[in-house]
Amino acid sequence: MKKCNQEKIRTVEKNGQTDRRSFLKIASSAAAGLFIASRSPAASSVTGSSGIIQTRYPDPSIVILDKRFEKYILWNAAVERLWTGARWAEGPVWFADGKYLLFSDIPNNRILRWTEETSEVSMFRYPSNNANGNTRDREGRLITCEHDSQRITRTEYDGRITVLMNEYKGKSLNAPNDIVVHSNGSIWFTDPGYGIMSDYEGHVDDFELAANVYRFDPDTGDATIVADDFMRPNGLCFSPDEKLLYIIDSGQPAGEPQPIRVYDVIDGKRLTNGRLFCTTGKKASDGMRCDTDGNLWASAAGLGEGKDGVQVFAPDGKIIGRICLPEGCANLCFGGTKRNRLFMTASQSLYSLYVNAKGAMIP
Repeated sequence: MKKCNQEKIRTVEKNGQTDRRSFLKIASSAAAGLFIASRSPAASSVTGSSGIIQTRYPDPSIVILDKRFEKYILWNAAVERLWTGARWAEGPVWFADGKYLLFSDIPNNRILRWTEETSEVSMFRYPSNNANGNTRDREGRLITCEHDSQRITRTEYDGRITVLMNEYKGKSLNAPNDIVVHSNGSIWFTDPGYGIMSDYEGHVDDFELAANVYRFDPDTGDATIVADDFMRPNGLCFSPDEKLLYIIDSGQPAGEPQPIRVYDVIDGKRLTNGRLFCTTGKKASDGMRCDTDGNLWASAAGLGEGKDGVQVFAPDGKIIGRICLPEGCANLCFGGTKRNRLFMTASQSLYSLYVNAKGAMIP
């Protein structure tokens, strides 16, 4: 297996230091200035617009379907569009120690950075190899799924890119999609292959492997398939106690109920007892995160006006609420100073909403 190779990609500003503080300095220095050049992925900054979507409280785009959802809603908080100007926004990840959000713009081949203190968006990395899902390891380093290069990578504190995994048993990965890190340091990711099905989010290529879910141990370099019974495994996330792993299957036939499945996690190393957790309607979800109470907040797209955005499921699998957006939502994460701000990457835009819930994912 090819792994742990290091290379240089243009991550804006590198200073050669190898500590967390310098990594944050690199990120916060990325692309001095605001986005001022329209849609050009090669520019160090790009234009965007922002603004609060709803001004009347309570926000009518927040829909309570079950009384259990009421406790998570702040009556005087509204959905905000923080920025627009992407082609397909994905992979949000919060850096609390830097007070910024990174997210992918897959077709434009870039990772962008939204800063909490200024609400400015700037270029973090170009090219990004059509990066999709992002997360952080337990040391705070950025872990990324790259479509075009068909690999998962780690950004070191000094900005170097370490290739963690790009093949399994001598065969190339398809196009890693979404990714999470267990508290034991192991990296779990899905590999449905969307990035090699067209040139829009990667490049056309043959599938050498089935669409699997993998566990990678960065300490030993060992990789195992933990689930191989999906059509197209997509978003995934652990429950707050890490005893469960939720996985979306976005490859079911069109028009049929689209499932989110759940597995028991054994010793932080393998999965068992796979079963249906819920269905998301006639269109599959893409990304999801748990709050500290175990509710599952899942993206929704293609369901139509009044349903696109976020669907919230209680631990028993029942839908309890919706956050309606004017665009289909691909992914989401919790962030902000108190981890109570929900960030949503939705088609061409980045949205947020303050909620009375905290994200379970750490960091």
